[in-house]
Amino acid sequence: MLNTPAPSAGGPALKRRLGVFDAVVIGLGSMIGAGIFAALAPAAGAAGSGLLLGLALAAVVAYCNATSSARLAARYPASGGTYVYGRERLGDFWGYLAGWAFVVGKTASCAAMALTVGSYVWPGQEHAVAVAAVVALTAVNYAGVQKSAWLTRAVVAFVVAVLAAVVAACLSGGTADAARLDIGTDATVGGVLRAAGLLFFAFAGYARIATLGEEVRDPARTIPRAIPIALGITLVVYAAVAVTTLAVLGADHLSGSGAPLADAVRAAGVPGLAPVVRAGAAVGALGSLLALILGVSRTTLAMARDRHLPHVLATVHPRFHVPHRAELAVGAVVAALAASVDVRGAIGFSSFGVLAYYAIANAAALTLSPAEARPPRAVPVLGLTGCIALAFALPPASATSGAAVLALGAALYVLRKAVNRP
Repeated sequence: MLNTPAPSAGGPALKRRLGVFDAVVIGLGSMIGAGIFAALAPAAGAAGSGLLLGLALAAVVAYCNATSSARLAARYPASGGTYVYGRERLGDFWGYLAGWAFVVGKTASCAAMALTVGSYVWPGQEHAVAVAAVVALTAVNYAGVQKSAWLTRAVVAFVVAVLAAVVAACLSGGTADAARLDIGTDATVGGVLRAAGLLFFAFAGYARIATLGEEVRDPARTIPRAIPIALGITLVVYAAVAVTTLAVLGADHLSGSGAPLADAVRAAGVPGLAPVVRAGAAVGALGSLLALILGVSRTTLAMARDRHLPHVLATVHPRFHVPHRAELAVGAVVAALAASVDVRGAIGFSSFGVLAYYAIANAAALTLSPAEARPPRAVPVLGLTGCIALAFALPPASATSGAAVLALGAALYVLRKAVNRP
């Protein structure tokens, strides 16, 4: 029997509005965002000619994580994602640690994504544009998850069209060379692992489908279908973009590019497409930001219900059926960060935190019995191992800051337990 979500405090439960199509679109909006416009360059710098190996490894780990998350989300169709799975399968501490890693890391990611929007839309006024974007998207989310899904459809359609134009330009420009796809001696195991760690986060948006589990119709059927569909579409799109961009620029040029897709269309002889690529990056960043705010607010709601965060954030709006206080709180924090701090270069702990989050999801999936639709045991084992390996393959500063943030969260948990002990 499926576990039902905990009732929300101070208002009605979230309303189940999303079908398979909407869930797939939200997942695509999270994954097919600004990351593909920027992640290829640092990944190529790490892996060199082994870039495509890094992409394949990231996709394998993402598949394992997605499969584990889908099985757990179907059984626990409540807001919160791995926070709920860890709590129910591994114990309160592990659920809390997953929620902490997600909320803290993804809040910084929201601010970084908002600043990305600002840098593309109005260079020199990044902070003002970032704050405006956060306010606008928080208002969209406040109006209901269905409104967010409609906006995400438009974002996904535009970004996919831009990426298709990039691939077509690269293939038709006459400068693509299949020899640039060959794997040379510059590709090392460590470099490929680091590239996979950098590229993994372009796939990580499928978690948004799971964190919205309380707003999905027939979650036992919808979530296990939506997650692999969204991930599969994303993999096809990313593979096509990575192959064509690498074939045009080569690993050396790609690694040094500040705007690799724009540089690729220029090199392919279609410079007029470069402004469209910039527009695609801005819109993609908006789509990712929209989905990130959705996911963080739902995990905040779940943690507030259990009083790991202020309980006042657990209220659900009686008309719009959204966690409006959690959404406003998340929006306010993200807007404050976007207005005052440039976090784009200092969110390594976010990457580490996301991998920790999925490691806990895979560990939780290992506890499922065959009667609970446990995935083949090799899937969560490979996912857990892959998350740990990629986390520690990140640049040392990222791994150190990520571990420090997790340790801080654990210390706060222990302190809270000690204070509340009878």
